[in-house]
Amino acid sequence: MNSQSYLKGFAAYLKLERSLAKNSIEAYKNDVEKLFQYFEAIDKNRSLTEITLKDLREFLIWLSELGAQASTQARVISGIKSFFTYLLEEQLIVNDPSSLLETPKIARKLPDTLNIHEIDQLINAIDASKLEGMRNKAIMEVLYGCGLRVSELTELKISNIFEQSEFIKVVGKGNKERIVPIGATALKFIKIYINEVRVHSSIKKGNEDFIFLNRFGTKLSRIAIFNLIKSLAVTAGIHKTISPHTLRHSFATHLIEGGADLRAIQEMLGHASITTTEIYTHLDRDYLKTVITDFHPRA
Repeated sequence: MNSQSYLKGFAAYLKLERSLAKNSIEAYKNDVEKLFQYFEAIDKNRSLTEITLKDLREFLIWLSELGAQASTQARVISGIKSFFTYLLEEQLIVNDPSSLLETPKIARKLPDTLNIHEIDQLINAIDASKLEGMRNKAIMEVLYGCGLRVSELTELKISNIFEQSEFIKVVGKGNKERIVPIGATALKFIKIYINEVRVHSSIKKGNEDFIFLNRFGTKLSRIAIFNLIKSLAVTAGIHKTISPHTLRHSFATHLIEGGADLRAIQEMLGHASITTTEIYTHLDRDYLKTVITDFHPRA
């Protein structure tokens, strides 16, 4: 089995046909490589046309025996299914043995969130007297006010802010664009940062359109945002383990608690599937149970 040539073709398919990001392509390739490693480990010299559903099920048992959790197995299955779809579309196989392969059930872990008071604490912990203070306020307001992923924030551009209509254009996973509403508070701090702070920066060539810059005049890195939030949590006395994604989770949870439509939240978060967004309905149910427990006289 010439695994490398198949993987090379698969990577090209994911990039050109599926428009996946580099990290996603690498993850898919790693999943398929595990399948090739399995056949090498059990000393089966199989061609791709000979692989059966039984083989794939035995592969999952092998993964499980190696200690792979259900979530890991589910991710690997997703990669393998995509691989066989590619093979089928390229007419390298006639039948897809993965079509009936079942994904193990995963106990979904509810994400940590901050309540509104904790969000305020976090933002109030920013020292506005420092040069980067107004930038950091704008960052926090946009992360929480728009529910962005950290990579979407670092890639946010001035040309993608539509102030009059109060929308921003966001480039999400797989370079998919979406339009997200932006509130007046976030817009206000972006304008202050751009007009009063950023305007005095020495901006490196190629970074002119990125909103959030570091002291070297280049766009902020993801790790810089992580460090900022962890530092603010310490200053604010918040002892939860939080990250930029915590603000995204909080954004969605507070919308659900306020009665927002799930489909609208899906669009704003850029989730490909409504199933991903539905996790926030579980958070909402927990919230409702807490309300009953705390306030109902018969609880």
